[in-house]
Amino acid sequence: MSKPKVLVADPIAQKGIDELANGGSLDVTVKIGLKPDELLAIIGEFNALVVRSETKANAKVIEAATNLKVIGRAGVGVDNVDVDAATKRGIIVMNTPGGNTISTAEHAFSLMVSTARNIPQADASVKSGKWDRKTFVGVELYNKTLAILGMGRIGTEIARRAIAFGMRVLAYDPYLSASRARSLQVELVESLDLIIPQADFITLHMPLTAETKYMLNAERLAKTKKGVRIVNCARGGLIDEAALVEALKSKQVAAAALDVFEAEPLPAESPLRGLPNLILTPHLGASTAEAQEGVGIEVAEQIRAALLSGEIRNAVNMPSIDAKTLAVVGPHIALGEKLGHFLSQIAAKRVESLNINYSGKINEADTTPVTRSILASFLRAAGGPEVNVVNCLSFAENLGIKLTESRESSQSDFAELIELTATGENGWVSVAGTFFGTTPRIVKVNGRHVEAKPEGVLFLFENRDRPGVVGHVGTLLGKHKVNIAGMSLSRNEEGGEALTLLNLDSVPSEAIIKELTAGGDIHSVQVVQL
Repeated sequence: MSKPKVLVADPIAQKGIDELANGGSLDVTVKIGLKPDELLAIIGEFNALVVRSETKANAKVIEAATNLKVIGRAGVGVDNVDVDAATKRGIIVMNTPGGNTISTAEHAFSLMVSTARNIPQADASVKSGKWDRKTFVGVELYNKTLAILGMGRIGTEIARRAIAFGMRVLAYDPYLSASRARSLQVELVESLDLIIPQADFITLHMPLTAETKYMLNAERLAKTKKGVRIVNCARGGLIDEAALVEALKSKQVAAAALDVFEAEPLPAESPLRGLPNLILTPHLGASTAEAQEGVGIEVAEQIRAALLSGEIRNAVNMPSIDAKTLAVVGPHIALGEKLGHFLSQIAAKRVESLNINYSGKINEADTTPVTRSILASFLRAAGGPEVNVVNCLSFAENLGIKLTESRESSQSDFAELIELTATGENGWVSVAGTFFGTTPRIVKVNGRHVEAKPEGVLFLFENRDRPGVVGHVGTLLGKHKVNIAGMSLSRNEEGGEALTLLNLDSVPSEAIIKELTAGGDIHSVQVVQL
């Protein structure tokens, strides 16, 4: 029987390569710097592919990878891997979460110090033969206010270092609980527009999502303190680079440092290259010997385990469970993901706790993969696509979200039920689901009995229970060509509060929602997309 073949397409630490080759059980090939056509030509031979960020495992590569079983990413982000295409082909995608946290935090902090003291500019000046002390007068970190945008693993490490330097640390993270903020000794600020004007320094540590793209745009940069200093070691696209260029030229922003860019490598003609008060590094956040050795060994161990024993660790696109368990709980995992995604869209952002209650037949199975799938789906709004079933627990811990499970032997209305409840400063919200035969259904929202398919566009509204409200909604949606595919109504008492859940064929516009709520009878409207 031939050995499983592994292609290492990007540079990893030698100890990682040695670990792959250990014992001679794997046939390891190292080919760095392959062009796309060259990779396509040979990928069909291999059972595993190891990449960092340079090689693109796109849909074409995955389609050509007829024998590929696993892709290992030596790092956290999987932006260069088409995870959906890999999943459809049955290819496991793994990453190495947490391996470069300290390295990235230290690099971001180093860049912040460099913006304060003009270190790269002063070095270049002296080396050019000058002795110009006046030009490079800097500022102290002590007693300055640092705004950290995003309090995940890296943001947390930055906060610890900044506090040690005597800085006042403010934190903005829509998903960080107040109790977690207190434990980190940071001041939680409710919005970007409130935190930005207070900051002497700003450092970004958010994922790049539709919500966070250009979170520092021209409008927000204009609201900063005159002379603010900004660092981005997270993701290109969090800052509008064109707006930053103008703010640096006008000295609204005294200095900035970027390790990540909207286009990488940074184009030679980029206007960022010509600014004297801007420090640029070529995506070095994880570039330390310790981090590279750590992720290299980690990805190698994961590849060996997957190919030689079938053990799955740190999988981005599947739970780490055996096939027998998956056959039993697979449908519940899919339902749980839908419920978690639903709850994330109706819950307030600052959640303190998430409870998952299992009742009935589901308690006979191992619900660990269901719980992790629910949590990952719920947290993806906060952490973006990098949140998965492996790192979701630590991600929740970083945000201060307490995860609990409860169990009931039976449920009077259903043979089995999964119910999620998110609790925060503004109260609680909940959603529950079950199966009618093999068909999943949402059967409770906020304790009210409903029935809806957990798919597509769901339209949820609460209103005073009086005649004509539902007819008004139907007429208005019909006028705007929004078709109702399903409807479920619930009320607490006659003339009291009513809740309606609609399955729609399209997303209603903001104008439609505004028109619906104009009369005052409908006081809560939420649109959920699954």
